[in-house]
Amino acid sequence: MTIRRYALLLLTAAATAPVARIDAAETSWPPRPNIVLILADDLGYGDLGCYGCPDIRTPVLDRLAAEGVRFTNYYANAPECTPTRTALMTGRYQQRVGGLECAIGTANVGRYDDAVRLAGAHDLGLPPEQNVLVSGLKRAGYTAVGFGKWHLGYEPKFGPLHHGFDYFFGPLGGGVDYFYHCESDGVHMLYENEKPVRREGYLTDLITDGAVKFLRQGQRPEPFFLYLPYTVPHTPLQHPDRKPPAARTEENWNEGTRRTYAAMVERLDRGVGAILRTLDQQGLAGQTLVIFASDNGATKTGRNAPLSGYKGGLFEGGIREPCFVRWPGVVPQGVVTDQTAIMMDFTVSMLRAAGVEPPADLPPDGIDILKLVQQRCPPQQRTLFFRQRRGERTWRAVRDGSLKYLARQDGDEVEEFLFDLHRDPGEKENLLQARPEDLARLKRLLADWENTVRPGR
Repeated sequence: MTIRRYALLLLTAAATAPVARIDAAETSWPPRPNIVLILADDLGYGDLGCYGCPDIRTPVLDRLAAEGVRFTNYYANAPECTPTRTALMTGRYQQRVGGLECAIGTANVGRYDDAVRLAGAHDLGLPPEQNVLVSGLKRAGYTAVGFGKWHLGYEPKFGPLHHGFDYFFGPLGGGVDYFYHCESDGVHMLYENEKPVRREGYLTDLITDGAVKFLRQGQRPEPFFLYLPYTVPHTPLQHPDRKPPAARTEENWNEGTRRTYAAMVERLDRGVGAILRTLDQQGLAGQTLVIFASDNGATKTGRNAPLSGYKGGLFEGGIREPCFVRWPGVVPQGVVTDQTAIMMDFTVSMLRAAGVEPPADLPPDGIDILKLVQQRCPPQQRTLFFRQRRGERTWRAVRDGSLKYLARQDGDEVEEFLFDLHRDPGEKENLLQARPEDLARLKRLLADWENTVRPGR
């Protein structure tokens, strides 16, 4: 089914759910801006020029950051794909959902006990009724269109259309071959809406081309939510100009060099440039909120400097990411902020931009982060919590102000750390013995949080 047909369906469908509306004057925001949300996949904190990268050229993303607000203390909700995307769609800690504290494995595999249980019941994925972002935007009159990676459930009932998208093109799973569009087990994963499709081309370019085509529609519906979860630079590492003779398999899935990684990120930068140019050409830039972020940290091929750690863990390099926002006339231009922020904050801000409140029965854990930066508030102290599970391993962390407590448990073995991130962003000095009172306080905070975020299914 075409994008236009889905748009027409949207325009003729009557919304039945009540909407709590916000007066635009209360926020001093223009009513219902278009929203473009761009996600990179496994991009490191130090992989862009505007974050100090010396070997990857990202002029478009650097310019986009300079045209708005760039965050230096933005966090993904998790060090892996699925959990952060769950938090984005719900505006809540992913632990409240159940089974989604770890990326869903290839072929719908659950990777820890709760996820295994749900997979066995064909229930591993994000229930659509908990997706407050898309449902809220739809009730506010938005067209919701997506191009890119889904990774919120393989079962048909968890597909993007069931979550309220009018159109979606991209892979359902976590990582696919960029040319052959199959996972490491060889299963083809490229879908248009609910049907598998075959397309020729490098996946990054296919995502960009779809977004540009949507923006150029003569009868494009507005306002729109354009969701662009790119797969770059998630493995497999494949140069965009070098198509291999066959698809990658599990045996060679993780092969690749930093130079190839750089070429992939530079192709992403070029794609974002095409999208921004199209917004300008269509006269949309002035009324469009653009958000760019990464879903988690880089693997060892990436660059998380000056932070420590990598994807999959709760050291800063696994969860602290590049993020910037451009909203002409609303958020200030050329600002770099140390305000602590997290992915689920943007859910709240996007809903408020659309003029709606989150539903009362699913109150957000995030805050309206764009309102803080719009009003040029000094950085507010935040308390953020993290937990990631896979197999017998569990990571837990809490950041309160500048202090961070981190515990890494593998079976019965536990390692603990306490860091002052303002003085030591690279987490080199463990203050565990030096500050016992702070350690006890942070451990109490974390224990109390874990008692409040029990899954609902």
